[in-house]
Amino acid sequence: MTTVILAADAWSAAPQYAVAARWHGQHDTAVVLKDATKVLVAGGADAAGVSVKQSAVFDLTAGTWKAAALLGSARQLHTLTPLPNGKALITGGRVGPAGAPLNTAEVFDPEANSWQNVAQNMADGRWGHSAVPLSNGNVLVAGGIGARPGGGLMALRSAEVFNPTAGTWTTVENGMTDARAGHTAVVLQGGAKVLVCGGSVPIGAADDADLAFCELYDTATGKWQPTGSLHHPRSAHTATALSATTVLITGGRAPGATAEGFDPFARATAEVYDLAAGAWQDVAAMPAGRASHRAVAIAEGKVLVVGGADHPANETGYRGALQFSAGAWTPYAGLLEGRWAFSAAASGAKVLVAGGITRTGLAAAEKPVELTTTAERSGA
Repeated sequence: MTTVILAADAWSAAPQYAVAARWHGQHDTAVVLKDATKVLVAGGADAAGVSVKQSAVFDLTAGTWKAAALLGSARQLHTLTPLPNGKALITGGRVGPAGAPLNTAEVFDPEANSWQNVAQNMADGRWGHSAVPLSNGNVLVAGGIGARPGGGLMALRSAEVFNPTAGTWTTVENGMTDARAGHTAVVLQGGAKVLVCGGSVPIGAADDADLAFCELYDTATGKWQPTGSLHHPRSAHTATALSATTVLITGGRAPGATAEGFDPFARATAEVYDLAAGAWQDVAAMPAGRASHRAVAIAEGKVLVVGGADHPANETGYRGALQFSAGAWTPYAGLLEGRWAFSAAASGAKVLVAGGITRTGLAAAEKPVELTTTAERSGA
């Protein structure tokens, strides 16, 4: 059978991003601002693992970057969240591989093209956490890696809510059911519910333990409750809303031995969550596994999965892209440059991809980690 890729499903080169950077978090990726034509990219890490202060706004219509003011604090593994007033909130993160978790936050004003510090700090410094907008206009921040009393780091159960009008933080009573970092959080029912999935917890071994546990936050009550667990523990995965009540999860890092056999690389499996049933159902697997990829909703019920890699060592980033719709996968035009741990956002069918890792280890020509400044777009 011949595979047909529509001409519209193609990538074209965009002007390069300001710096070569990578984004390893779940919620540090680019966000679409309120007018739906501008995409904000901020923070990240350079090739040495040091956080950067750069930010920029990409115009999806004009196809150009506008340099934004530098962040007040360099950050990686932070969160970036659009606000109802057209601004954007950046929270937490760390300044480098050995940096302490940050408890500060800043707000980007696109009209003034500037960042302003939030006067009140979060109750907990955290990185690798989640942050999503709620139906009441507030932002829910949850989990991540924080400071352990007496020294060291640990996964957090704590959660707190930011009120952008008052500029204040309020701690969520009791926090999540399970401590976790590197998890995904997806808004359902317009922000009335938030689904938190997977992630990992440090256990003192070379690799953290990946989680299958999921839970729901209810905006009306301000409480968490467990919901159906994933069929497969996942981290470095993606979670994307298909509708107001369903979520698609894809891929994740190498699971090793499973009931299905041994997968030495990344997961190819995918699952869909149904809010009414409170359970996950396996759907068609991707043709191959991928982790540290990005997935964006490009229409109701349609998700575009882009890039990624099998393993972070001695690897070249994937160019491949796939579209999920009606329970099936179809090919989408490949990226011009393979990458993982990059930034991506979509406004309708218009998609922007920027930066990320192209090669590591033996696959890298000049340095242990090769980053790119290139950007590309599709659906323009």
